[in-house]
Amino acid sequence: MPIKVQSDLPAKKILEDENIFIMDETRAMHQDIRPLKIAILNLMPIKEDTEVQLLRSLSNTPLQVDVTFLTTGTYVGSHTPTSHLDQFYETFDNIKNRKFDGLIITGAPVELMEFEEVTYWDELVKIMEWSKANVTSTLHICWGAQAGLYYHYGINKLTLDKKMFGIFEHKVAQRKNPFVRGFDDIFFAPHSRYTTVSREDIINCKDLTILAESDEAGVFIVAAQDEKQLFVMGHPEYDRISLDKEYKRDVAKGLDIDLPKNYYPQDQPEYRPNLVWRAHANAMYTNWLNYYVYQRTPYEL
Repeated sequence: MPIKVQSDLPAKKILEDENIFIMDETRAMHQDIRPLKIAILNLMPIKEDTEVQLLRSLSNTPLQVDVTFLTTGTYVGSHTPTSHLDQFYETFDNIKNRKFDGLIITGAPVELMEFEEVTYWDELVKIMEWSKANVTSTLHICWGAQAGLYYHYGINKLTLDKKMFGIFEHKVAQRKNPFVRGFDDIFFAPHSRYTTVSREDIINCKDLTILAESDEAGVFIVAAQDEKQLFVMGHPEYDRISLDKEYKRDVAKGLDIDLPKNYYPQDQPEYRPNLVWRAHANAMYTNWLNYYVYQRTPYEL
């Protein structure tokens, strides 16, 4: 699938080296089709890594996708150069009068804070409210999923006894739902979080349906009844070494962190992790673009 990005976005070279179809602006202008307009609200601290992960995940469909990266205007992190944000990112104030076919709201390392204590919470609330009328489908990831469930349905997150960290086995709960079309009965996905949501709270909300879950990691994929909102509790977009980098970063900081479960061969951090979740992650993002965005969005936004 061709992803349309600015010609000089650093992630473009990385993805091209992986033989992923990236189309620059010049070539896209000569194609007589309308690309899907997807906004990505990137709340992760190292934004360049998340850019590559999400663009890679969105790259397995014949649809052309025009990506707009968003960052918060009320908070500017220190892990991504300001020059990168100025060149490749918009803020909500810049795009609030536009409409998008799809929106992705990423996770963020603020899960142990109350939602209202997060510096940019009020801005995120405006974006989530705006998405109801201006976005065909919104995909929430990890903390973004918890924030979406809290804002839209009043379901609060719960703090875990210890970090849910590793690769976990999941089961499909609603096989006929298009979001999990093509999934095996059992599949794997990464998690890296200190909080969760209650399965009972989800079940008791008539507007929500559990599409996939894990005996160990809990609820994984939830869909709203109108299917305009989708919530994914883990990080299917993570690449092979994402958890490795997180683990070794925390060890270097002297934090008390367990090995990520089911990740390193023989639980040896010096061994190269096996990649066992990519196929289902690709299927999930492709299903979202096709069934929840492309098949439902109007030609004239």
